[in-house]
Amino acid sequence: MCGGFTCSKNALIALNILYVVVASILISVAVYGQASALTTLPIVGGIMACGILLILISLLGLAGAVKHHQVMLFFYMVILFLLFLVQFSIACACLGVNSDQQEMLAQQGWNSVDLDMKEQVQERFQCCSFKSRAIAPNATLDYPSCAVVDGNCCNHMTITDKCKCEPCMEKLKETIDYAFKLCGGIGLFFSFTELFAVWIARRYRNQPDPNYKEPHAVFPRQNYLY
Repeated sequence: MCGGFTCSKNALIALNILYVVVASILISVAVYGQASALTTLPIVGGIMACGILLILISLLGLAGAVKHHQVMLFFYMVILFLLFLVQFSIACACLGVNSDQQEMLAQQGWNSVDLDMKEQVQERFQCCSFKSRAIAPNATLDYPSCAVVDGNCCNHMTITDKCKCEPCMEKLKETIDYAFKLCGGIGLFFSFTELFAVWIARRYRNQPDPNYKEPHAVFPRQNYLY
C-alpha cells in the first residue's frame, strides 16, 4: 500500500533521480556559459558548485534508499535539512528585496563587471550609463557604443535629433525584478521538495524491511552448551 516500505523507497529514489537531473542541467548551463563567455566567472562557479553539491547529495540519497542503509540515510537527512534552511532563507530574501535594494545590488554589479559586459548590456537594451546620462564637461566616455549629445550619454543606435535613450537602470528595472522573483519562486519550490525528501527519508529509515530475514542458528538448539 502507498505509505508502506516499498512506496517510501520508490518515492525517495524518484525524488533523488529528479535532483540528479536538475543538478546535471545546472552543471551543463555552467559549462555552456563558461565556454561561450556569456557570464562572468563567479556566477559560473556558483552555479557549478550548486550543481555538484546537489548531485553528491542525490547520489548519497540514492545509495541509502536502495540499500536501506541507516547511516547513509541519517547523513542524507541532516545535510538535506541544512540545505533546505539555506535555500529557504535565500529564496525568502530574493522575494523580499524591494526596489531600492535591487538598485543598490545592480549598482554594485555594474561597478564590478568589465567594460565588455557593459557594452553588451548597453547595445542590447539601447541604453547608456547606469543611472544618470549627464556627462561632465570635457569628459570622455569609455564605451565605444555611446556618444555625448548635448551633455548626455547616448547610445549610437538611438542618436537622433534629440537623444531618446534612457539610463540602463530604467531599462533593467523590470528585468531585475523579474529575475529576483523567478529565482525566489524556484528556490522556494525546491526548498519544500527538499523538506519533503527529509520527511520521506525519515519515514523510510524507520520502516522495517519486509524482505529482511532474521539470522538463524547454524547448529540445532539441542547441541548448544548451557
